[in-house]
Amino acid sequence: MGKAVDLSEFDRGQIVTARRLGTSITETARLVGCKWINDGDTSSRRQDVGRPRVIKEKRRRRLSRLVKQNRLQTVAQLTAQYNASPSAKCFGTHSSADIVGYGTVQQMSHSCASVDQASS
Repeated sequence: MGKAVDLSEFDRGQIVTARRLGTSITETARLVGCKWINDGDTSSRRQDVGRPRVIKEKRRRRLSRLVKQNRLQTVAQLTAQYNASPSAKCFGTHSSADIVGYGTVQQMSHSCASVDQASS
């Protein structure tokens, strides 16, 4: 990455004057001609950083619907029902219902066919 260029005295004066007049930071940046404000590029370009999600967004929504439809079932029952569906995948060390935020369940053993739950 290159080093940023220092502001000229004129730009510095514009910024100070604009802020004293109550101009927002965004408008002040636009006035001075900041690259990020004029291009509209304020988001990170690094999309795939960090730990991968345990379940994808589509499956998380499906699990959330399942939980809402079966409010009286336990986390173990919901997990078994979710894992019984043909599109369910192996969840590693997390329980599927716990990912959405329903209960605190610890997993005792793991297999890709199902997620075993410890009894609470």
